[in-house]
Amino acid sequence: MTTLFALLIAATAMVGNTVAALWEARGSRLAKYGRPVWLQPWFLAGLLADVVAWVLTVVALRYLPVFAVQSILAGAIALTTLADHGWNPWNLIRRDRWAVAAVLAGLVVVAASAEPDRPDALPPVATPVLLVSFVVILAAAPFVWRAGRPMLLALLAGLGFGGTALAVRAIHPGPLRWETAGSLLLDPLVYGVVAMGVLGVLAFARALQDGAVGPATAVLSVTEVVVPGLVGIALLGDRIRPGWEGAALAGVLVALGGVVALTRPDPESVRRRVH
Repeated sequence: MTTLFALLIAATAMVGNTVAALWEARGSRLAKYGRPVWLQPWFLAGLLADVVAWVLTVVALRYLPVFAVQSILAGAIALTTLADHGWNPWNLIRRDRWAVAAVLAGLVVVAASAEPDRPDALPPVATPVLLVSFVVILAAAPFVWRAGRPMLLALLAGLGFGGTALAVRAIHPGPLRWETAGSLLLDPLVYGVVAMGVLGVLAFARALQDGAVGPATAVLSVTEVVVPGLVGIALLGDRIRPGWEGAALAGVLVALGGVVALTRPDPESVRRRVH
């Protein structure tokens, strides 16, 4: 698979995540006035979109570093903002138009800076470190859940989805063949993928139920870019193209700056509420 095709798959996963967030948010809001969230058709449709996006993400992670794939997925916040304004960028205030442009431009630079090759073998400490980290996050999840704060739940969801990306990237670093598929059931990281993925879905659904979709998606996006991106470089052998280190850092900062800007309230709406 070429790098370009892997990038297109990651971009398609980003679109899927956007659709999933919008549908899940709608279902979560409707749950306040009727059936529980798990019986809301919009929420169930969002979960299906999440599954499709997740499968595409898994494929992309087989060929691209974690920081590249996760950065592309963070573009969902820009698409979500556009969707909320009828997919017309001119319906956005000037600040948000610049922020959407910054997110998309930053993601292009980050994707271009990724070295597609992966190491033949992981460091011996990689799997134990990942598994211990997953256990710690899962142990902390009930406390975050009981606190019920949307931004903390979004942070937890980001760690869950980020953990899933790291586990997928770490599983069987060599080429995946059909004859090795059975051995995957013996790899504890496979169960880490499932556990962290379920945690991410549940925590994000709870965050959307009580919080605004924009800020929650932003916290999720920043968390699942920064944390797994750094871990992938430090622990899994993900690499940046030689000479592209500065561009990659600038791309991440520009994209995340745009994400943060998109979560700030519209100044005009703030003035209307004050007066």
